[in-house]
Amino acid sequence: MNKKELVDSMAEAADISRAAAEKALNSVLMSITEALAKGDKVTLVGFGTFSAVKRSARQTKNPRTGEPIDIPAKTSAKFKAGSKLAEAVNV
Repeated sequence: MNKKELVDSMAEAADISRAAAEKALNSVLMSITEALAKGDKVTLVGFGTFSAVKRSARQTKNPRTGEPIDIPAKTSAKFKAGSKLAEAVNV
């Protein structure tokens, strides 16, 4: 399912216009993004938890040449499925 299909599904399920559903989805995604950028955790009970994880700098090897490569530190987004989502998927 892509974003357009999700918006269409939301509009139908909530009996609202497609524009209103897209605005609601964009607002949710923006709020989650802003919270993660601040380092906060977003928990949707039963669905899952979004969090920002700091990864330290490290050194690895290029698999083709064997030369060392420096990978800088960064913050990544992480999602852990909640119990209800896990149950629904694991049918």
